[in-house]
Formats: sequence, C-alpha cells, structure tokens
Amino acid sequence: MDRHLLGKRLREARIRSGLTQEQTAENINVSTTYIGLVERGERSITLEKLVLLAQCFHTTVDYLLSDSLSASESPQDNRMHLLWNSASPSEKDLILSIMQSILDHSNQK
Repeated sequence: MDRHLLGKRLREARIRSGLTQEQTAENINVSTTYIGLVERGERSITLEKLVLLAQCFHTTVDYLLSDSLSASESPQDNRMHLLWNSASPSEKDLILSIMQSILDHSNQK
C-alpha cells in the first residue's frame, strides 16, 4: 500500500468531515503529530487506528485503502455503505422498504 496515497485520502476524508487534526487525534486517542505524519505518508498506520478513522470520517476502510478512487463516489455513497454494512438483516429489509416507498412516491408525481 502506498502510504502517501493513503495519507492523502485520510486528509481529504478528515477535511470533508469538517475535523481538524487536533479533533481527529483526540477522537482516536493519538497525538496531533501522529495524524500529521500519517497524512504526509511518513508513518504507517495500524489497522485498529485505520478502522477508528474510517468510523470518525463516516466512510469505510476499503474506501480509504482502495487503489483507485471512483470519481462517481461521493461522501454520501461512502456513508451509505458504512450504514448499510452496520445494519442488521431486519434493518436492511426496513431500509429497502423505505427506499422503495420513496421511489414509488417519486415516480407517481
């Protein structure tokens, strides 16, 4: 994995989330210096910290680690993936029902 590319993605995700390096460091219990080093690609990050950052930024680890970012993927897409992956099977059924109702209602107009 390219640490510089990962650091760039982490920085972009942090900024999109409206967080400073200080707030991010506090959220995952590390130093601000550590966040800066990781964002610049000068330090590797543990899987545990990467998971915490993905949660903090409302995105997924696979999005942060992917080799190529799709231009069509938005922060909303990433949040939807995160929420979907954390939902139980019954919650997923409910979500799909609600989505279908919204689409049906929109198509009737």
